[in-house]
Amino acid sequence: MIERYTRAELGRIWSEENKYRQWLEVELATAEALAETGQVPSDAARLLREHARFDVARIQEIEREVRHDVIAFTTAVAESMAAAGHAGASRWFHYGLTSNDVVDTAQALVIRAASKVILDGIHALADVLKARAFEFKDAIQIGRTHGIHAEPITFGLKLALWYDEMERNLRRFSTAAEEMRVAKISGAVGTFGHIGPEAEERIAKRLDLRPAPIASQVISRDRHAEYVSALALIAATLEKIALEVRHLQRTEVREAEEPFSEGQKGSSAMPHKRNPVVSEQICGLARVVRANAQAAFENIALWHERDISHSSVERIILPDSTTLVDYMLSKAHWLISGLRVNTQRMKANLDLTKGLVFSGQLLLDLAAAGMLREEAYRLVQSHAMQSWETDGDFRAAVTSDAGIQRYLTPDRLAESFSVSRQLANIDRIFQRVFEKP
Repeated sequence: MIERYTRAELGRIWSEENKYRQWLEVELATAEALAETGQVPSDAARLLREHARFDVARIQEIEREVRHDVIAFTTAVAESMAAAGHAGASRWFHYGLTSNDVVDTAQALVIRAASKVILDGIHALADVLKARAFEFKDAIQIGRTHGIHAEPITFGLKLALWYDEMERNLRRFSTAAEEMRVAKISGAVGTFGHIGPEAEERIAKRLDLRPAPIASQVISRDRHAEYVSALALIAATLEKIALEVRHLQRTEVREAEEPFSEGQKGSSAMPHKRNPVVSEQICGLARVVRANAQAAFENIALWHERDISHSSVERIILPDSTTLVDYMLSKAHWLISGLRVNTQRMKANLDLTKGLVFSGQLLLDLAAAGMLREEAYRLVQSHAMQSWETDGDFRAAVTSDAGIQRYLTPDRLAESFSVSRQLANIDRIFQRVFEKP
């Protein structure tokens, strides 16, 4: 049985209850597939489907004694069959399987469910990024490199860049999730020593999984490393977005800021504070997901056909990484959908340096008009540095420079300071991003 989960249920996906439910589903699918090939009595498979149950508390009680989770699980299920009056059928439960046939295959079911939630979150964030990109497509803003004013952009262009990156995250994560959608029913060392490949194929089909072409006692962990790496890349993009909001919310910039609800408090000591706390939270959690990716890489190398050094790690990094990324996607969606954008402040910051950010276009126009590039660079930079040091009016200074006047008429010089000229290709960029074939 394949269940659909919603975002609010991701915690349930990784619960002990659901883990054992997926274990049971793998066990029942195995009994039914083996019944089809005559290896298990059909009545036994039917009775197992109808009466096999488990109780988490009872499993935990048995595990404290036997110190083996799968044995505790199979014992608890056998008890449920005996209580239902069908103890004989329980001897066909876990028939031909080793523990990790169940554990790894069931984990694929859990990860598939978690992946659906994350994919929904990626789609939702991409949708709001696209909507707000078009909303601010023509909202002029100063671009910054090294934190310093560079040349004009639009705020919509920044949002479109984030959208494009999330689209790549969508493709990467979809591929990684599909690589995790594999079953493994090949026995203790992967040789199908007790049941054959045909049975594995039948079991996988029942579970809507693909059989791993080859395995040891476990599915190779490069798949898991790719999966957690894809999650880490999503987290890195969300950190990139959140870090930008943090920069733009600084008092000296104030071009964009997080939503700030009525009654919200920013500081216990300073009533004026409006801190980018959610953005900072996203940046902090991204570090955890990246660290988990390193642990996933460490899990690839195991002794011979299997040891359990990966197992304890995965009990942490898989639920934590999926849950954290889901949470971060939700917070990022809240952040972008409610982001307060101050276009007037963007305009004021663009004009802050009095035309200084058009020095590159002026350099090109002087060179095109016949001035040697080295001479043009020296001349423009001398005015630029003077304006920087004195907070002077760069445009006024170059307009009154006789050397520049010899090459550029007032009309052509005005074109050197044209914002629309610099941003003439915004529509073309949007077409590239949002009208891909």
